[in-house]
Parts: sequence; structure tokens; C-alpha cells
Amino acid sequence: MASSTTPVSFLAPPLEQLRHLAEELRSLLPRVRVGEAQETAEEFNREMFWRRLNEAAMKVSGEATVLTTLFSKIPSPSPQETQRICEQVHIATEEVIAAYYTFPKDQGITLRKLVRNAVLDIVDGTAQLLDALLAAPSQSPENGDLISCNSVSVACQQVAEIPKDNKAAALLMLTKSVDLVKDAHEEMEQAVEECDPYCGLLDDSEDNSDSHHNEDGVGLPSNRDSYWSEEDQALITPCLALVRASRASLKKIRILVAENGRKDQVAQLDDIVDISDEISPSVDDLVLSVYPPVCHLTVRITVLSSSVTLPDDLETVHSLNLELVWQPASPVVSLFLSPQLWGNRYTHGQTYFFYVCWGLNSCPYAYKHSQ
Repeated sequence: MASSTTPVSFLAPPLEQLRHLAEELRSLLPRVRVGEAQETAEEFNREMFWRRLNEAAMKVSGEATVLTTLFSKIPSPSPQETQRICEQVHIATEEVIAAYYTFPKDQGITLRKLVRNAVLDIVDGTAQLLDALLAAPSQSPENGDLISCNSVSVACQQVAEIPKDNKAAALLMLTKSVDLVKDAHEEMEQAVEECDPYCGLLDDSEDNSDSHHNEDGVGLPSNRDSYWSEEDQALITPCLALVRASRASLKKIRILVAENGRKDQVAQLDDIVDISDEISPSVDDLVLSVYPPVCHLTVRITVLSSSVTLPDDLETVHSLNLELVWQPASPVVSLFLSPQLWGNRYTHGQTYFFYVCWGLNSCPYAYKHSQ
């Protein structure tokens, strides 16, 4: 009688299965970064979406914990056990991605980016967890600590903290921009306060006997690349005013959006965030450009970039029927919900803003708006 044995399929060793799963998860990341929302005739249900996304994230967190626990014990799980948990992790991760694809763009690009970044963190965190399990031997301290502090759980918990509408998302991003510009402003102010214009001029010790000399034989400090000259300091004053103006503008724009922005102004809020995101890097570039040794041409080019970015933000604020007003002798701004007065006051605001840039002879756009 012929035996009726069932052929057993070959399973890769547990660690090889983990390595394969990590590769599969990383292959999903490009798709998430560029993926478009699924088109559907059904009306978007906000409450259902957030419930589905949060449940999917919690499922990933649970499966990741089970996976880590299995590979923290001796003996290591069998190939069959490894296959089962790897399939569950993969399915849970795909569910998070599928939930993200149901979020339509018309709910706000800013909010959609936050959701996308959260999903990317979950997928990438799971791949990193797999890498850690591959690298750490069973029952080692490094492996045991993964149960409580792996990045997957942190990423999954952040899903519940995502703003639930585009206005809240815009406020979150504006707050981050304000904080970044604030740090740059305070860094620049501190550098100016600590500036010693005589640095290097009084070091006449023997160690500096080889200082550079000009054609007349007058000694120059050997560390002139680490301090500001009088010309540099004259250039820094309007630069600092521009950074201060950028900080004040962002802060007031954030307040304006919080108090008067509407949730249905989705596209306009997205535009404000997009332009505001450019201000912080511009300010960082400006601050870095004024550190010694100072290249005046680089500073003027950087100021030109900054002087175009902020007015773009003001134009977008104008489209929201919100007004930004500059005080004549101060970089402090105030905001008013008075569209009928926009023209005169907004023009005055531009005149003051560009006056700062014009002091650097760097912004032809200033002349156009100061007439």
C-alpha cells in the first residue's frame, strides 16, 4: 500500500525570514512616499478613518511586541512560528498603509503629510526592529530592552496625537516654524552680544609672533577669521532686524490662523504652511552666513532670498482676508481682521519690511513696493 504522506514545504531559518521581512517592509516605503489617495465615490468619513488608522497602528504595535518577545527567549522560535508571526506583522503593516491611502487630498495636504509621515515612521520603525533582532543575540540585555523601548511602539502611539483637521495641522506646523526661527534669532542675538570687536588685536604674546603682516608691516591678528570687522558689524544690524521681523511675522501669522482661520480654508492654509516652511531654512542660512569669516556677497544673496519668501506668506494671508500691519519704527507686527483696509496697511507693512532689506542694497523688489 502506497503511503499517503503530505510533502512538507521548506521554510527558511528564522533569522533569514526576519531579514526577508525587513527587506519587504523597506520596499514599501517609496510607495508610501509617492502614493496617491484612492479615488472613491463614497463621502469621506473622518471619524471612521481615524478609528481605522489608530486600530491598525495598535495592531502593528501588538504584533511587534509578540515578535520581540518570541526572539528574546531560548530556544528561538521554530521556522513555523517565525513564519506565522512574520505574516501577521506584514499584514498589520499593510493595513496601516491601506488606511493611509483612504485619506483624500481635499482634506488638506498639510494633514495628509502628517499622516504619511506617521505611517512611514511605523513601517521604518518595524524594519529597524527586525534589524535589531537580527543583530542582538537571544536573551542579551540589548534584546530584552527592545520590548519596552522599541521605536515601533513610539511611532504607533503618535498616531493618536495627529491633528484631526487641516487647520489644527497647519497650526502645528506653524508652531514648529516659529520655534525654529526663534532658536535661530536667539542664537544670532547671543552671538552679537558676545562679540568682541578687539578679539585678536591684543594678543601680542610670543605665540603670535608669526602673525600676518600687510605691505606696510602692520601686524594683523592671526585669528581674523574668528571675529567681526567693523564692516561686518555694520552689515549684521539689518540682518538681525530681518531675522527679528521674520520671527515676529510667523508668530503673528500663527495667532491669526488660530483666531480667524476657518477649517474650510483648506487650500489657503496649505499655502501658508508651504511658504512658512521656507522661512525657517532661509533664516538659518542667513544666520550661518553672518558668522565669521563673513562673505558680504553671500549675505546679500541670502537676504534677497529671505526678502522674497516672507512677502509670499503675506500675500497668502491676504487671500484669507486677514491683515498684517507693521508698526512704523518697530519690527513688531499686529494683525487685524479688516479686509477693506488691507491695501494701505499691507503696503505700509511691505515698505517697512523691505526697508530692512534695502539697507543691504540687496532687494530690488523693495524699490517696487516702496513707491
